[in-house]
Amino acid sequence: MKKAPLVAIPLVLFSLLVIFLFKGLFSDPRELDSQVQDKTLPAFSLPDLMKPEVTYTPEDLKGKVTILNVWGVWCVTCAVEMPYLTQLKNEQNVHFVGLYFDQDLDPDFGTKTLSRVQQEVTDMLSRYGNPYAYNIFDVYRDTSLDLGVTGAPEHFVIDAEGIIRMHHIGDINERVWNSKVGPLYNKLVAEASGKTGNDKKVDVDAVMASEPTLSNTLNEKNNQSTAITQGGD
Repeated sequence: MKKAPLVAIPLVLFSLLVIFLFKGLFSDPRELDSQVQDKTLPAFSLPDLMKPEVTYTPEDLKGKVTILNVWGVWCVTCAVEMPYLTQLKNEQNVHFVGLYFDQDLDPDFGTKTLSRVQQEVTDMLSRYGNPYAYNIFDVYRDTSLDLGVTGAPEHFVIDAEGIIRMHHIGDINERVWNSKVGPLYNKLVAEASGKTGNDKKVDVDAVMASEPTLSNTLNEKNNQSTAITQGGD
Protein backbone atom coordinates (compact mmCIF):
# COMPACT_ATOMS: atom_id res chain seq x y z
CA MET A 1 0.00 0.00 0.00
CA LYS A 2 2.92 2.32 0.71
CA LYS A 3 4.14 1.94 -2.88
CA ALA A 4 0.98 3.47 -4.37
CA PRO A 5 2.05 7.13 -3.89
CA LEU A 6 5.46 6.38 -5.38
CA VAL A 7 3.86 4.83 -8.44
CA ALA A 8 1.64 7.90 -8.87
CA ILE A 9 4.55 10.39 -8.90
CA PRO A 10 5.75 9.59 -12.45
CA LEU A 11 2.16 9.77 -13.70
CA VAL A 12 1.68 13.21 -12.12
CA LEU A 13 4.97 14.49 -13.53
CA PHE A 14 4.08 13.17 -16.98
CA SER A 15 0.66 14.87 -16.82
CA LEU A 16 2.24 18.20 -15.86
CA LEU A 17 4.73 17.90 -18.71
CA VAL A 18 1.94 17.22 -21.20
CA ILE A 19 -0.02 20.26 -19.98
CA PHE A 20 3.08 22.47 -20.22
CA LEU A 21 3.88 21.32 -23.77
CA PHE A 22 0.25 21.61 -24.85
CA LYS A 23 0.07 25.18 -23.56
CA GLY A 24 3.31 26.11 -25.28
CA LEU A 25 2.20 24.54 -28.55
CA PHE A 26 -0.88 26.73 -28.85
CA SER A 27 0.39 29.93 -27.24
CA ASP A 28 1.28 32.98 -29.32
CA PRO A 29 4.87 34.10 -28.60
CA ARG A 30 3.83 37.65 -29.49
CA GLU A 31 1.43 37.69 -26.54
CA LEU A 32 3.99 36.91 -23.84
CA ASP A 33 3.82 39.03 -20.70
CA SER A 34 6.08 42.04 -20.95
CA GLN A 35 8.40 42.87 -18.08
CA VAL A 36 8.05 46.60 -18.75
CA GLN A 37 4.35 47.10 -19.41
CA ASP A 38 2.75 49.79 -17.23
CA LYS A 39 6.21 50.96 -16.16
CA THR A 40 8.26 54.00 -17.07
CA LEU A 41 10.95 53.70 -19.70
CA PRO A 42 14.27 52.46 -18.35
CA ALA A 43 16.91 55.15 -17.94
CA PHE A 44 19.04 55.83 -21.00
CA SER A 45 21.07 58.55 -22.66
CA LEU A 46 21.55 57.74 -26.32
CA PRO A 47 22.51 59.67 -29.46
CA ASP A 48 20.43 60.50 -32.49
CA LEU A 49 21.40 58.09 -35.25
CA MET A 50 21.81 60.81 -37.87
CA LYS A 51 22.90 63.63 -35.54
CA PRO A 52 25.12 62.03 -32.88
CA GLU A 53 25.65 65.36 -31.17
CA VAL A 54 21.96 65.24 -30.13
CA THR A 55 21.22 63.09 -27.08
CA TYR A 56 17.87 61.62 -26.03
CA THR A 57 16.61 60.49 -22.63
CA PRO A 58 13.18 59.17 -21.52
CA GLU A 59 12.15 62.77 -20.84
CA ASP A 60 12.16 63.41 -24.59
CA LEU A 61 9.39 60.83 -25.03
CA LYS A 62 7.00 62.58 -22.67
CA GLY A 63 4.28 65.01 -23.69
CA LYS A 64 3.13 63.08 -26.74
CA VAL A 65 1.84 59.55 -27.31
CA THR A 66 4.61 57.64 -29.06
CA ILE A 67 5.21 54.25 -30.62
CA LEU A 68 8.83 53.26 -30.05
CA ASN A 69 9.78 50.90 -32.89
CA VAL A 70 12.81 48.63 -32.44
CA TRP A 71 14.30 47.93 -35.87
CA GLY A 72 17.40 47.48 -38.03
CA VAL A 73 18.34 47.27 -41.69
CA TRP A 74 19.18 43.59 -41.19
CA CYS A 75 15.55 42.89 -40.23
CA VAL A 76 13.50 41.64 -43.20
CA THR A 77 10.16 42.03 -41.39
CA CYS A 78 11.07 45.64 -40.58
CA ALA A 79 11.31 46.36 -44.29
CA VAL A 80 7.95 44.66 -44.86
CA GLU A 81 6.12 46.77 -42.26
CA MET A 82 7.81 50.08 -43.06
CA PRO A 83 5.50 51.19 -45.90
CA TYR A 84 2.45 50.67 -43.69
CA LEU A 85 4.04 52.52 -40.76
CA THR A 86 4.80 55.38 -43.14
CA GLN A 87 1.18 55.34 -44.27
CA LEU A 88 0.02 55.60 -40.65
CA LYS A 89 2.34 58.54 -40.11
CA ASN A 90 1.17 60.38 -43.24
CA GLU A 91 -2.56 59.62 -43.03
CA GLN A 92 -3.21 59.40 -39.27
CA ASN A 93 -0.31 61.42 -37.89
CA VAL A 94 0.93 58.50 -35.80
CA HIS A 95 4.08 59.45 -33.93
CA PHE A 96 6.83 56.85 -34.42
CA VAL A 97 10.29 57.02 -32.91
CA GLY A 98 12.86 54.45 -33.97
CA LEU A 99 15.11 52.57 -31.55
CA TYR A 100 17.81 51.36 -33.89
CA PHE A 101 20.51 48.78 -33.27
CA ASP A 102 22.90 47.22 -35.74
CA GLN A 103 24.03 43.62 -35.55
CA ASP A 104 27.29 44.43 -37.32
CA LEU A 105 28.42 46.48 -34.33
CA ASP A 106 28.39 43.30 -32.25
CA PRO A 107 31.79 41.61 -31.76
CA ASP A 108 30.29 38.37 -33.06
CA PHE A 109 29.51 40.01 -36.39
CA GLY A 110 32.46 42.38 -36.80
CA THR A 111 32.40 46.16 -36.88
CA LYS A 112 31.70 49.01 -39.31
CA THR A 113 31.79 52.77 -39.27
CA LEU A 114 28.97 55.07 -38.17
CA SER A 115 28.86 56.68 -41.60
CA ARG A 116 28.25 53.29 -43.19
CA VAL A 117 25.43 52.57 -40.73
CA GLN A 118 23.88 55.95 -41.53
CA GLN A 119 24.12 55.31 -45.26
CA GLU A 120 22.47 51.90 -44.95
CA VAL A 121 19.64 53.41 -42.91
CA THR A 122 19.20 56.26 -45.39
CA ASP A 123 19.03 53.81 -48.29
CA MET A 124 16.43 51.63 -46.57
CA LEU A 125 14.23 54.55 -45.55
CA SER A 126 14.44 55.96 -49.08
CA ARG A 127 13.35 52.62 -50.49
CA TYR A 128 10.52 51.69 -48.12
CA GLY A 129 9.42 54.96 -46.52
CA ASN A 130 10.38 56.83 -43.37
CA PRO A 131 7.79 56.73 -40.58
CA TYR A 132 10.13 58.09 -37.89
CA ALA A 133 10.23 61.48 -36.25
CA TYR A 134 13.81 60.53 -35.37
CA ASN A 135 15.91 57.45 -34.61
CA ILE A 136 17.60 56.76 -31.29
CA PHE A 137 20.84 54.79 -31.74
CA ASP A 138 21.02 51.95 -29.23
CA VAL A 139 24.73 51.42 -29.86
CA TYR A 140 25.35 48.55 -27.45
CA ARG A 141 21.73 47.31 -27.24
CA ASP A 142 21.62 48.06 -23.52
CA THR A 143 18.27 49.83 -23.74
CA SER A 144 16.80 47.09 -25.92
CA LEU A 145 17.86 44.52 -23.33
CA ASP A 146 16.37 46.62 -20.53
CA LEU A 147 13.11 46.70 -22.46
CA GLY A 148 13.09 42.92 -22.83
CA VAL A 149 13.57 43.03 -26.60
CA THR A 150 14.20 39.62 -28.15
CA GLY A 151 14.44 40.67 -31.79
CA ALA A 152 12.94 43.02 -34.32
CA PRO A 153 10.55 44.48 -35.06
CA GLU A 154 9.08 45.17 -31.65
CA HIS A 155 6.89 48.10 -30.64
CA PHE A 156 6.25 49.92 -27.38
CA VAL A 157 3.19 52.16 -27.10
CA ILE A 158 4.12 54.93 -24.67
CA ASP A 159 1.59 57.39 -23.25
CA ALA A 160 2.15 61.12 -22.83
CA GLU A 161 3.37 60.56 -19.27
CA GLY A 162 6.15 58.27 -20.45
CA ILE A 163 4.48 55.03 -19.30
CA ILE A 164 4.75 51.93 -21.49
CA ARG A 165 1.18 50.81 -22.13
CA MET A 166 1.78 48.02 -24.63
CA HIS A 167 4.66 45.86 -25.84
CA HIS A 168 3.88 44.34 -29.22
CA ILE A 169 6.25 41.73 -30.62
CA GLY A 170 6.24 41.44 -34.40
CA ASP A 171 5.23 43.71 -37.26
CA ILE A 172 2.36 46.17 -37.34
CA ASN A 173 0.14 45.55 -40.34
CA GLU A 174 -3.39 46.71 -41.07
CA ARG A 175 -4.99 43.87 -39.11
CA VAL A 176 -2.77 44.35 -36.06
CA TRP A 177 -3.27 48.10 -36.15
CA ASN A 178 -7.06 47.97 -36.43
CA SER A 179 -7.58 45.24 -33.84
CA LYS A 180 -4.83 45.81 -31.30
CA VAL A 181 -2.35 48.67 -31.47
CA GLY A 182 -4.48 51.35 -33.11
CA PRO A 183 -7.39 51.36 -30.62
CA LEU A 184 -5.03 51.80 -27.68
CA TYR A 185 -2.96 54.45 -29.44
CA ASN A 186 -6.03 56.47 -30.41
CA LYS A 187 -7.47 56.13 -26.91
CA LEU A 188 -4.26 57.47 -25.38
CA VAL A 189 -4.16 60.35 -27.87
CA ALA A 190 -7.76 61.24 -27.02
CA GLU A 191 -6.97 61.13 -23.30
CA ALA A 192 -3.92 63.35 -23.77
CA SER A 193 -5.94 65.79 -25.88
CA GLY A 194 -8.70 65.84 -23.28
CA LYS A 195 -6.27 66.76 -20.55
CA THR A 196 -4.81 69.51 -22.71
CA GLY A 197 -8.29 70.79 -23.54
CA ASN A 198 -9.28 70.87 -19.87
CA ASP A 199 -6.10 72.74 -19.00
CA LYS A 200 -6.82 75.31 -21.66
CA LYS A 201 -10.40 75.71 -20.44
CA VAL A 202 -9.22 76.32 -16.89
CA ASP A 203 -6.78 78.92 -18.13
CA VAL A 204 -9.49 80.75 -20.07
CA ASP A 205 -11.87 80.68 -17.10
CA ALA A 206 -9.11 81.98 -14.87
CA VAL A 207 -8.44 84.85 -17.22
CA MET A 208 -12.11 85.72 -17.47
CA ALA A 209 -12.49 85.59 -13.69
CA SER A 210 -9.48 87.82 -13.17
CA GLU A 211 -10.75 90.54 -15.52
CA PRO A 212 -14.18 91.69 -14.28
CA THR A 213 -13.16 95.30 -14.86
CA LEU A 214 -14.05 95.17 -18.53
CA SER A 215 -17.79 94.81 -17.97
CA ASN A 216 -17.65 97.26 -15.08
CA THR A 217 -15.96 99.82 -17.29
CA LEU A 218 -18.62 99.42 -19.97
CA ASN A 219 -21.37 99.82 -17.38
CA GLU A 220 -19.71 102.96 -16.03
CA LYS A 221 -19.46 104.45 -19.51
CA ASN A 222 -23.14 103.67 -20.19
CA ASN A 223 -24.11 105.30 -16.91
CA GLN A 224 -22.04 108.37 -17.75
CA SER A 225 -23.66 108.64 -21.19
CA THR A 226 -27.12 108.41 -19.66
CA ALA A 227 -26.28 111.08 -17.11
CA ILE A 228 -24.97 113.45 -19.79
CA THR A 229 -28.06 112.90 -21.91
CA GLN A 230 -30.37 113.57 -19.00
CA GLY A 231 -28.43 116.68 -18.00
CA GLY A 232 -28.70 118.04 -21.51
CA ASP A 233 -32.43 117.68 -21.42
